[in-house]
Amino acid sequence: MDFDEITKRLGEFGRYQKFLYLLVCLTAAIVGLFAVMGGMILASPEHRCKIPGLENDTFEVQSDRHLDLIRHYIPPSTDKLLSYDKCNLYSFNSTSVTFDNSSRPVNATLTKCTSWVYSHEVFEETVVSKYNVVCENAYQASITKSLFYAGVFVGAFVFGQMSDFFGRKKTFYFSLVLMLASSFALAWAPNYIGFSVINLIVGAASQGLFLTGFVIGVELVGPSKRIWAGIVIEYAFAVGLVSLAFIGYFVRYWQYLVIICAVPFALNLSYWWLLPESPRWLISKKRYEEAEAVLRKAERVNKVKLPDNLLDKDIDEVPKPTGNFLQLFTNRVLLIRTLIIFFNWTIVTMIYYGLSLNSGNLGGNFYMNFFLSGLVEFPAYTVVLLFLDRVGRKRLHCICMIVGGVTCLSTIFTIVFGGAELQAVTTTLAMIGKLGAAAAFAIIYIYSAELFPTVVRNSALGASSCVGRIGNIAAPYIADAGNMIGGKFGKAFPLIVFGSTAILAGCLSLFLPETLNEDLPETIEDGILFGTDAYKNRKKDISMEEKVMRPEQMAQLLPHGRQTNWSN
Repeated sequence: MDFDEITKRLGEFGRYQKFLYLLVCLTAAIVGLFAVMGGMILASPEHRCKIPGLENDTFEVQSDRHLDLIRHYIPPSTDKLLSYDKCNLYSFNSTSVTFDNSSRPVNATLTKCTSWVYSHEVFEETVVSKYNVVCENAYQASITKSLFYAGVFVGAFVFGQMSDFFGRKKTFYFSLVLMLASSFALAWAPNYIGFSVINLIVGAASQGLFLTGFVIGVELVGPSKRIWAGIVIEYAFAVGLVSLAFIGYFVRYWQYLVIICAVPFALNLSYWWLLPESPRWLISKKRYEEAEAVLRKAERVNKVKLPDNLLDKDIDEVPKPTGNFLQLFTNRVLLIRTLIIFFNWTIVTMIYYGLSLNSGNLGGNFYMNFFLSGLVEFPAYTVVLLFLDRVGRKRLHCICMIVGGVTCLSTIFTIVFGGAELQAVTTTLAMIGKLGAAAAFAIIYIYSAELFPTVVRNSALGASSCVGRIGNIAAPYIADAGNMIGGKFGKAFPLIVFGSTAILAGCLSLFLPETLNEDLPETIEDGILFGTDAYKNRKKDISMEEKVMRPEQMAQLLPHGRQTNWSN
């Protein structure tokens, strides 16, 4: 019996599938805590040079005498949004220096400082303030954030291979143990280099944990419910983002924040007894008895009846058409479509993570911005669920990208030409941009999966995801570039980049064919013709042949279900 047929007979989303799906959603929520944590624990608090010889110096003014010392030693910032110069102090001979009416030296030279004091208004301590990753070393924070997403890239590949070889369950548990160990190690990193390396491992482990858990929890969901399940789990991920803002508001020491967010992973240790091994993987390894045991358990929990002869062990699988992923680059039509898909993946991931990381740089309340950045994902995924099958993949993706891009670009007027009175408008526009990016992220996975021919679908989708990680890695640099540029334009710069690239990607997606209510391409030739009248006529001819074919002949022609073979 075909595996999809088994899931239908089990009930497409019965009690057993709901239980596994709930476990996966809990894991997704915890992973969500770490997804953009770098934007919080690697944030750069407002700072200035430490006054030489003043051991109890603080960023906050202690007294009039302290204020005079600050004016004596610390130059005013050239950035109108800041009070003090971040990286320089006055160097002078006290016997020859003269001061103006505000107690600032007028004939002193500037020298770079080697120690700093930090504002405690937003954070008590971040990794940046602990290791003084500021001024000439500020770029290192961007590198460390990018290393997390580089780890995500590595984790997707390494743990994907491990899960195919060792099984989903063992890989999930290995990822879990690694995540627990590395996240606690992150809190007690011996130095900044150690922190950066461990941060890469955390990124890899989190990706392995999410991917393998998702496969176990969703593959028993019936074909008609898989797209729904793939989108709804994003709500759980968003719960993690919102929870991070809430926890961070009350826990303002980065080490305590990491530990508190890592503790829930210990709950996942019980999953060894709760999550089964993937029956599909067991069947692929010819471990039929174990696979049937999992399916029979689902049968009992769902209170349904499966056939006695559930798995045909002696019948060879119907030969499947094969294709080479590189064939996508040998035809002009497929090449253009593939490059457009790759570009959209890159831009969507860059904007999604970039806007999340940049939320703290918008101005206003840091934690409220972080909270809103996660909160807007709930209406984003609701829009996708409501309109994906009504509006279509292409139009909805394009609308989300362009609307998000236009709102991001509109912040030029509120930031550069406006003032503090327009802060709420700036935040609102940026959050609409994040809403569009989150919705587009959910759409692009489904849309690109349906565009690629069946024979190369898995490899092409995997390649798209890998290329998209370039956007992840680039996002921290763009988000942090504004701080390095400084001023109002620096504050607007990341949003300008995100907005302009979103509009470009959205417009390019219009050159792709629509997939809604279409027979999905099976072969490379189908992929070339897809979206044309010739393709529709070809499918009509095949449909006429099916009417006079025996079932076994039809199985050879169309071995997978049209709507769901990309999910297998």
